Amino acid sequence: MQASVRPALSVNLPPIATSALARETPEALAMRMTISKLDFFYGPKQTLFDVSMGIAVNKVTSLIGPSGCGKSTLLRTLNRMYETIRGARLRGEILLDGQSILAQDVTALRRRVGMVFQRPNPFPKSIFDNVAYGLKINGSKLPISDAVEKSLRHAALWDEVKDHLHKSAYELSGGQQQRLCIARALAVEPEVLLLDEPCSALDPISTAKIEELLVQLKDICTITIVTHNMQQAARVSDFTAFLLTGQLIEFSPTPQLFTTPGDPRTEAYITGRFG
Repeated sequence: MQASVRPALSVNLPPIATSALARETPEALAMRMTISKLDFFYGPKQTLFDVSMGIAVNKVTSLIGPSGCGKSTLLRTLNRMYETIRGARLRGEILLDGQSILAQDVTALRRRVGMVFQRPNPFPKSIFDNVAYGLKINGSKLPISDAVEKSLRHAALWDEVKDHLHKSAYELSGGQQQRLCIARALAVEPEVLLLDEPCSALDPISTAKIEELLVQLKDICTITIVTHNMQQAARVSDFTAFLLTGQLIEFSPTPQLFTTPGDPRTEAYITGRFG
């Protein structure tokens, strides 16, 4: 008896490249970060359960799932941002370039693993001083002015602000402020950039600019993004992880996850049957 072949899903998503990436697996790539048997707790409440996955070098990895599934919590474990919350703790292992992040100085770790939040949060300073802030604290291989320009160029913002560097960052639009926050994070040359729903407060035009930027930035750093927008995950990411009730249900190359998911819960979510 011939086994039935499950057809690819017909989902209202943008075209996904079916290049060699579709044949890549996380196991075949160099990992920048490795998460093993991760459990996470807010006080007595457990919110992540036995999560294991890798974050590949110079790729974009998306974390998707319904609200409350644990994707933002998982993101915050990667640079120990959870330590700002009383009673939060993790069990398991997270490695950055083969070394436990728990054994590293937290300030040094957050230089290596930068973060951009859901809503733009520029400092009450000039555009220039926002980007220069981390450079002045941590030092820079380039003169400060050159390093600021380099970071603004990487964030695709230089041409828009080069004549207004000493104006308040608050005078920028929401999308520009978010790209400024990305430039600020990039200024210290992190190995990993974490983004927690960076486009949720932005209009479609600004969102498109951020998405285009993320695809370009993976040439210089490894990116992990939390997004509630499945179309966005399909457009920008190389790998996608689907979380549900604190568990990692499926993790695979993005084209595979969105067209031939291996778990019926993933299929139900991406086809809109829940979430």
